[in-house]
Amino acid sequence: MAPLGIIAGLGQLPVQVAEAAVQRGQGVYIVRLKGFIEPLLDQYPGDICGVAEIGKILKSFKQAGCIQVCFAGIVKRPDLSSMKPDLKGISLLPKVLVAARKGDDALLRIMVETFEAEGFEIVGADKVGGPTLAHEGVIAGALPDADQYTDLRKAAHVALEIGRLDIGQGAIVVDGLVLCVEAQEGTQAMLERCTALDKNWRGTAENPRGVLVKRPKPIQERRVDLPTIGTATVESAAAAGLAGIGVEAGGVLLLDAESIGQRAEALGVFIYGFDKDWP
Repeated sequence: MAPLGIIAGLGQLPVQVAEAAVQRGQGVYIVRLKGFIEPLLDQYPGDICGVAEIGKILKSFKQAGCIQVCFAGIVKRPDLSSMKPDLKGISLLPKVLVAARKGDDALLRIMVETFEAEGFEIVGADKVGGPTLAHEGVIAGALPDADQYTDLRKAAHVALEIGRLDIGQGAIVVDGLVLCVEAQEGTQAMLERCTALDKNWRGTAENPRGVLVKRPKPIQERRVDLPTIGTATVESAAAAGLAGIGVEAGGVLLLDAESIGQRAEALGVFIYGFDKDWP
């Protein structure tokens, strides 16, 4: 079986994908991106490449005999002026510069098209084992009450609209008031911003209020950039005084669903999966 090629950033997602591939006997070859090297992947074979060293990445996967490639992990948008592309990267620069003005999804589509043109099959992290997709209904905790359901509905709508504009994948709503939306900083930083807000606007540990909602952008290339939640997301939501988390069923990856559920139950945070067409 050809090893799974992984273009890896930071976090638990690439680790879980690698572990699953090894457990099923496929094996892995991991390209770790400079500036985003996850230490937990050091045990696996692979190479270290710059974000713009596209030719080197393609050559590495071909020499390793990879057929399938999975993008996994946290990679912040690079400073285009500081990148050092190889010849293949230079040939893509005109497309990259145009795509960069349109948003992250446009950039990712350039990468996907480039790898597919070289004969690789791009597979989503949910297709190769490890993380699981959120299901519809209660995932952890109690069923949301009427007020929480109203907040979920509004946050889901806000997240959908900012997704249409390729801004971000999440929003926080408390008592009908939009407190935060996610942009380039990511979910964790957004939750930290929420925690720093006046307690009159948000909930507390004693009186949790409001919700975080995460969902993919409507225009999103789902094979390479699905939103994720893990135990850290649950803990940060609780620290921000939120009552729960809403996720689009089939559109959000759960990093170790069992641990997420246990942590949510312990902290009194509900997790609820809603239909992709909602609201």
